[in-house]
Amino acid sequence: MLDFFFPERLRPDFDARAHGEYWKWRMRGGADDQIRAQFAEATEKATLGELDNWADDPHGRLALIIVLDQFPRSLWRGTPRAFSQDGKALALALEGYLNGHYDALETPWYKTIYNLPLMHCEGPDHLERLDRAITLGQEVLAEAPAHLRPGYAFAAEQPVEVRKVIAAFGHHPHRNAVLGRLSTPEEETYLAEGRFPHLRPLPLDT
Repeated sequence: MLDFFFPERLRPDFDARAHGEYWKWRMRGGADDQIRAQFAEATEKATLGELDNWADDPHGRLALIIVLDQFPRSLWRGTPRAFSQDGKALALALEGYLNGHYDALETPWYKTIYNLPLMHCEGPDHLERLDRAITLGQEVLAEAPAHLRPGYAFAAEQPVEVRKVIAAFGHHPHRNAVLGRLSTPEEETYLAEGRFPHLRPLPLDT
């Protein structure tokens, strides 16, 4: 699982351009077909709790967070199931901050993906979680190898941008149509602009 999602694995000298291409592949749908082909069954098992034992160690917990937070977005894009495991992924992440699993992760790319449920999962504590994500993003940026820092500076800004949206609307308005929620006039204006945090131009695109 980690070999698939992180071709870089533990190499701090990984080429910056290739590293950026992998981020684009991971986060902008490039991996969708491979995830459907290779990991649909594992994702279904994870939703049923059949892979919960993966969380017994730091790398297994990270892999399970990926299966629950990332893979549903590829497998069930455009349906409510895309977001259906956000709560479980968040619970795994929060537990890992307490038991040392997060601190045991060796690379900034592992930690950046691990922290995504703080931004993704809607709920009454979302702003508090985003404040934590902002702090963690700055810590990850400080740990990143110098030649990779531009990409991690972008990642550190992501929770800042998400926080603006949640502070304004209380949830992610771009999910409204999929989840059957009516948009307010203010949300309609926001949606028409189309400037969503998850679609910000990557450093690779600029």
